[in-house]
Amino acid sequence: MSLLANLNPEQLAAVTLPNQSALILAGAGSGKTRVLTTRIAWLIQTGNVSPAGILAVTFTNKAAKEMLTRISAMLPISTRGMWVGTFHGLCNRLLRAHHRDAGLPQLFQILDSADQLSLVKRVLKAMNVDEDRFPPKQVQHFINANKEEGKRADEAEAFDEFSRRYCEIYAAYDEQCQREGVVDFAELLLRSFELLSKNEILREHYQGRFRHILVDEFQDTNRLQYRWLKLLTGPGSVIFAVGDDDQSIYAFRGANVGNMADFERDFRVENVIRLEQNYRSHGNILDAANALISNNRKRLGKNLWTAAGHGEPLRIYEAQSDGYEAHWLAEEVQALHRDGVARRDIGVLYRSNAQSRILEHALFSAGIPYRVYGGLRFFERMEIKHALAYLRLIASSEDDSAFLRVVNFPVRGIGARSLEALQDAARAGNSSLYNAVPKLAGKAGYSLGAFVAMIAALRKEAEGLALPEIVEHMLARSGLLAYFQAEKDGADRLENLQELVNAAALFVQEQQEQEQAEQQDLAAFLAHAALEAGEHQAGEGSDALQLMTVHSAKGLEFQAVFITGLEEGLFPHEQSRNENDGLEEERRLMYVAITRARSRLYLSFAQNRMLHGQTRYNVASRFLDEIPAGLVKWLTPRLGRLPMPEPILPSARDAAIPKPLPRATQMGWRIGQNVVHAKFGQGVIVDAEGQGPDARLQINFGRQGMKWLALEYAKLSAA
Repeated sequence: MSLLANLNPEQLAAVTLPNQSALILAGAGSGKTRVLTTRIAWLIQTGNVSPAGILAVTFTNKAAKEMLTRISAMLPISTRGMWVGTFHGLCNRLLRAHHRDAGLPQLFQILDSADQLSLVKRVLKAMNVDEDRFPPKQVQHFINANKEEGKRADEAEAFDEFSRRYCEIYAAYDEQCQREGVVDFAELLLRSFELLSKNEILREHYQGRFRHILVDEFQDTNRLQYRWLKLLTGPGSVIFAVGDDDQSIYAFRGANVGNMADFERDFRVENVIRLEQNYRSHGNILDAANALISNNRKRLGKNLWTAAGHGEPLRIYEAQSDGYEAHWLAEEVQALHRDGVARRDIGVLYRSNAQSRILEHALFSAGIPYRVYGGLRFFERMEIKHALAYLRLIASSEDDSAFLRVVNFPVRGIGARSLEALQDAARAGNSSLYNAVPKLAGKAGYSLGAFVAMIAALRKEAEGLALPEIVEHMLARSGLLAYFQAEKDGADRLENLQELVNAAALFVQEQQEQEQAEQQDLAAFLAHAALEAGEHQAGEGSDALQLMTVHSAKGLEFQAVFITGLEEGLFPHEQSRNENDGLEEERRLMYVAITRARSRLYLSFAQNRMLHGQTRYNVASRFLDEIPAGLVKWLTPRLGRLPMPEPILPSARDAAIPKPLPRATQMGWRIGQNVVHAKFGQGVIVDAEGQGPDARLQINFGRQGMKWLALEYAKLSAA
C-alpha cells in the first residue's frame, strides 16, 4: 500500500497494530505526527473504523489542523465532522451538543483568562473580600488548579479559616458563572467529565461510538484529562497513546508524566513500541542527549539513533562573564551567517526570560536582527514598561503617557471617572495631568494627590543616587516589587525587574568607557531604552535570529542551536532543589534543548553573572559533566585558566574585575578562581574574610553547596 510506503519498521508496526491499546514511545524527531495521522488513515482505509468512530486528541489547534490536513491528503474523504481537536475544543463540542444535560444555556460563552480574572474581581467585591489578603490572580489560580484536579468548591482542601474562605469564594464564583451562563477553560473539561460521569446513557453512547481513541503528546496530559479519556473508553474501545516521557516539561502546568505508567497498568498494555530512529539530528547530538537523560531514574527508556552519521562534536564555551558570553555568541552567529547558515535557522535558547536582556544588548550592538519567539523583547515586557514609566515620570512630570500607564498600577483605587475629571482639568488649565492634580478635590483629589506626592518624593530621593540605585529605589518605593512578589506566577517578572537594575549598571559602565559622563543620567538611560525597544525586532518572514526560552522551543528545530547560561542554579534552576523530581524535570528540559539542533550545537556558561542585581560566581552545570567527553570540543581552555581576550563591544562591565582578598590570605588566590578540594571537588572562590590563621574562604562547590573553609587547613589546589 502506498499509504505505508517509506515507513521504517517501528513506524510500520505502530501504524498497523491490531485492535489493542498501545503506547508509542516517540523520541524527538522520530516522525510521531506521521505515525499518528497514518494510523488514522490506515484504520479508515482498511475498514477497521469509519471516520465517525475516531476520536483524536492533541494539545494545540495548530497540531489538530495539521492532523486533519495530512489525513485529507492521504484519503479521498471529507474530514469535516471528524472528532479531531484539542481537549478544550472537543469538550466544548460535547457540551454544545448536550447543553441541557450539562446544565448550560445553548449559547453559553467561554471566558478567556482576562475575562475570568475580571469576574473573580466582581465576585470579591460583591463578597466584600479584602483583595490584599485574597489577591484576584491567586484566587483565579486556586479555582483553576482545583478544577484541573477535578474538584468542586466543596471538595477542595479546607484545613483552616483562610483556605475555607478560598473555598467560599470558589463556590460564589461558580454560582455567578452559572447565573451568567459562562464557563472558563478549566470548566470545559470538568463540566464535560461530570456530564459523562453522571449520565450513563450518554457515556455508553460515546463509548460505543469511539472505537479508536488516539492521543498526541500523552506525557503532557494532567490527571483530569486522563480520567476523561478513561470515561470515553468502552469495552470495545482501544487507546493509541503517543508520547515521550523524556520530553515531559510542563509539570508546572499540571502535566503528570506518571499517566504513561498508569496507562500501561490500567489498560494492560502489551504493545509498547519505541520510535528511536531520529530524522532530525546528527549522531553526536543524539548520543549526548541519550547520555544526559540516562541519569533520570523514572523513565520508560529508549535510545535515539540516526542513519545520518556522527556529525560535528558539540562545542562548549566557558566565558569569563555573561557579557563575554553574549559577545562571543554574537560573533559566532555572524560567522555562521557568513558560512551560509540563515539567521532564521539559528536558535538561541535560555532557561529564564531575564537572560535575554544581555543577549539582546549584544545583538543590538552588533547589528544582528533577531526575534523573541513566543514572547516579548526585554524592553517590551509589561513589567519593564511599567518600571520605565515610573522612571519617565521621575525625569519629567509632563509625560502624560507614563502617568496614565502607572497612576493605578499597582492598584490605588483610582478609577476611570477620576481620570476623566483629571483630564478635563488638565485641558482647561492647559497643563500636564501631573500638574493638574491639585485642582481636584474629594476622594479623587486625595488618591491622585498621594500618587503625585510619591513621585515627587522619588524625584527628590533620586538626587545624588547613581543610576542603578535610582532604579532599585523606584522598584521598591513604587510597589512594583511587592506586587509581583504577591503574584502566584510573578517570579519571571521579578527576575526581569532585577535585570533592569543590571541594564542600568551596564549603561553607566559603557558611558564611562566612552568618556560620556554627561550621558549617564536618567534621561540618557531612558533614551537608550527607547532606542533598544524600537529597533531590531525583525518582522515576520525576515531572516532573523530566533531567541526563546527552552520551554518555548518544544516542537521546533534549527540547523544550529546555542544553549546559554549552563550554570548550577540557573540551568538546572535553583528552585528544582525544592521540588519533587525537580532535577529530573530540569534534565528533561535540557534533553529537549539538545534535541532541537540538527547539525551544530553550542553549550555555553559564564564564570560570573549579574543576577538579581548582584554578581554571582558560578559553577558549570552538572549537565555538562553528564555529556561524554568524547562528544565535545572545548572552544576555551577548560576551567578558564588562561586570560580571556578583551571584548570589542562596549561591555567591559562584564569583565567583573576580581576583588582582592585580604593581604594575609592572598597566597595566590583570588575571587572567582577555580579550585579543587579533596573532599568537595571543584569549586569557585566567592568570598574571603579574616587574616593569618583565621583566614577563611567561601567556596561554591555546586552540588556540594556553599562552604566556608579555613585556609590554613583546606589544602586547596588550583583547578
